[in-house]
Amino acid sequence: MTSHNTHMHQPYTPLLEDLTPAGLRVVTNRVAHVESVTIGIWINAGSREDPPGKQGLAHFLEHAVFKGAGTRDYLQVGRCIEEVGGYIDAWTTKENTCIYIRCLAPHLHLACNLLADLVCNPTFPEDEIQKEKEVVAEEVAGINDSPEELIFDQFDELAFPDHTIGPAILGTEESVASITTHDLRQFMQQYYTADNMLLVAIGNIEHDAMMTAVAASFASVRQGSANGRHRRIFTPENYRPFNREEERSTFQAQLLYGTAAPRHNKDFYPLLLLNTILGSGMSSRVNIELREKAPLAYSAYTSLTLFDDLTLFNIYAGTDNENIPQARMIIEHLLDCQTLCAISEAELASAKSRLMGAMIMGMEKMSRRMSRAARDLLYFGRLISLEEKTDMLMQVTPADIAAAATGLFGTTIHASLVHLAEGDE
Repeated sequence: MTSHNTHMHQPYTPLLEDLTPAGLRVVTNRVAHVESVTIGIWINAGSREDPPGKQGLAHFLEHAVFKGAGTRDYLQVGRCIEEVGGYIDAWTTKENTCIYIRCLAPHLHLACNLLADLVCNPTFPEDEIQKEKEVVAEEVAGINDSPEELIFDQFDELAFPDHTIGPAILGTEESVASITTHDLRQFMQQYYTADNMLLVAIGNIEHDAMMTAVAASFASVRQGSANGRHRRIFTPENYRPFNREEERSTFQAQLLYGTAAPRHNKDFYPLLLLNTILGSGMSSRVNIELREKAPLAYSAYTSLTLFDDLTLFNIYAGTDNENIPQARMIIEHLLDCQTLCAISEAELASAKSRLMGAMIMGMEKMSRRMSRAARDLLYFGRLISLEEKTDMLMQVTPADIAAAATGLFGTTIHASLVHLAEGDE
């Protein structure tokens, strides 16, 4: 068992890491002042692993396991945990799937048993699977009715036309309709295995008791190996810069810029700070320039997405058609390498305070703690204490950010996508 101390300004208990006899990695973090436990089972597979022609498979599988698992039918899956005051939820990203439960500590064994059934013993009743396809079709339609979500999905499809990052997580109505129970079982056999999953438990728990419960519930977890799994490889040629404008049936124009580059661990903390400086919060450059100085947008922000093999950076703004030229000019100035490299010590200090504040306050939310521990292990291959994270942030200099910005923006051409509001004059 490995202990990782997370003591900073208050006595955070350490993250503890172990393996069950079946080979499932388990991480626990005792938080004595809460009465609940948050348990998440993470699968290192997302939409990037969808087979050709089966886009949306990883996401649909996340839905399908809830249609019946072990001896429980689709009603009993949710009801058994809700009847004891808990709740269950799940999500799929391009690289991961997570199913998690939050419940009162005395119901720990029930939660472990239910999670194990969902990822090890789903029943996939055909009639319920067909009904769930209609549910997901409505979810896809909902994205198409959400201009902000839609432009991000289309940007990825255009920027990565031949890469697994490109397709939307949900897939299309047609691709989801083509998914069979054989596809679901084959995907689970390949990716829902002990060596490719991680269980994280945060809350009022003891490590040894948690290990006993997980070992018993997951005793029959599938065994597997990395052989035959999709490898995540990105090269600069996989990113295709573009500039496109098209009309959409919306009341507001949507503007999205972005660029991508291969992953470099040394840039991790400088890029977090650069994202904070550019587009996180009211003090950010994007908010000040696009909302405060030139009131062009109500919603304007940046996003930094850190994949296993690449880094994706975006700037988004919603505005009127007539404001697009000025908004473009401002964004392109903000993305100019010379502008990005001109970061003062005061601006950097402010960004560090904001980011550290978010990290520390995030420790107060159990689901956030659970997600951070899992993502550290999946991204870096190890647990990282809050103290180490804040130390690494404090060491970043303006020169570090300039180097990271040059690597991301100085060597690649950014892409842009504009959805003009149809009929807006």
